[in-house]
Amino acid sequence: MARPAMIHRFAALFAAAALGLAACDGAQQTTGPGPTGGQPTTGPTEGAGGPITFLSSQFGPVEEQEKVRNDVLANFDGEVEFVAFAESAQFQDRLQAEAQAGSGDISVLGALHGDLDPLAADGLLSDLSDVASDLSGLGISDEYLELGKLGTGQQQYIPWIQATYIMVARNEALEYLPDGADINDLTWDQLTEWGANITTATGERKLGFPAGEDGLLHRLFQGHLYPAYTGLVNTAFASADAVTMWTWLKNTWQYVNPQSTTYGFMQEPLQSGEVWVAWDHVARLINALEADPEGFTAFPVPEGPRGRAFMPVLAGLSIPTWAPNPDGGKDLIRFLLQPEQQVATLRSLAFFPVLTGELPGDLPPGVRAEQEAVAAQLGSDNALPALLPVGLGDQNGAYNQVFKDAFQQIVIEGQDPAAALAPLETQLQEVFDTSGAPCWAPDPVSDGACQVGG
Repeated sequence: MARPAMIHRFAALFAAAALGLAACDGAQQTTGPGPTGGQPTTGPTEGAGGPITFLSSQFGPVEEQEKVRNDVLANFDGEVEFVAFAESAQFQDRLQAEAQAGSGDISVLGALHGDLDPLAADGLLSDLSDVASDLSGLGISDEYLELGKLGTGQQQYIPWIQATYIMVARNEALEYLPDGADINDLTWDQLTEWGANITTATGERKLGFPAGEDGLLHRLFQGHLYPAYTGLVNTAFASADAVTMWTWLKNTWQYVNPQSTTYGFMQEPLQSGEVWVAWDHVARLINALEADPEGFTAFPVPEGPRGRAFMPVLAGLSIPTWAPNPDGGKDLIRFLLQPEQQVATLRSLAFFPVLTGELPGDLPPGVRAEQEAVAAQLGSDNALPALLPVGLGDQNGAYNQVFKDAFQQIVIEGQDPAAALAPLETQLQEVFDTSGAPCWAPDPVSDGACQVGG
């Protein structure tokens, strides 16, 4: 099935940004020409109109919030209150309360593409075409900016940061790779064999996944396993190929550390040695790679029968129509898009820049390791990007819960996959009927609410 051209461009641009970072070997600059020679890298430093409340759906954990305040926002002369929540529901509650009231404190909103899309549809985002023009010399791609228009004729958000999910292994695990396996070109079946080899040799289950309450395991299903096995996600939820995928995971779980159901971030069990091979978000793996860059190997996610599926993550910056300080908000957006702040975000939080040109600053070895894994993943001949959910609004949590319930029932409780998926498919359809959200790539975009049966 042909995938939308925009998705191909999205993956190519992510790869270009990641590969461009490999050339960043010089000392970090504070002034001078931007990546394309058009704009100075310093940008505005004073927030107009008083304090700025910056509400973000990203960087919710306390340690990440502190890195934003201390490393990313430190040189901004305006007064910024950075607000982020560990739970997405809290972010949505704060946002919806102000949106419904038509007033509030938020002057800058940082959120995922899918979170911003329904706000644009309701006319709640300000036009940032002037900010896009101001930043035109920094190398933000035209395609990213087009995504930021969210189907309108105006710039609804400015692309801010991007990330994805990869795999990391402790180097002692490498000797147990299946015969003839290439770590940069694994299959999911080979991952199972790898886990079995480790268990046979050590007597311990050393594969690991973030299946705890704060983990992102649902993204493994939505962005990796479903498209890798079915070529789709929602429209193939209970298909025969989906049953094959769940059966694979059910069989593989015997080699997964049983503590995985408590893991939120995989960097800790990797560092402790509880886990030798893990999948997670790049921002939740970086501490292990930074603490011991010689002791770990980062590599692309495995491929399935339909391709090497992965989930690119794009977040943007916008200004709500009720913002009390829109001019200060625009100053902050300009500041956050400067190369120094993009590099600071990469260094501290392992989110990749959206600028495609060469950036100032040396990359730490752990970040470079992730960059190389991301580039290899995106450069795969059978790369199959799967977008984050779009347009679900307050049904986002319910959508994720369907996949979490499938995992609980099939893998943890041992239910028959086909029997478990049938009623869950009905629940998934209810999510789409309630939200009205159309299908998104790699499923064909639908006219009206997505129909999960195809």
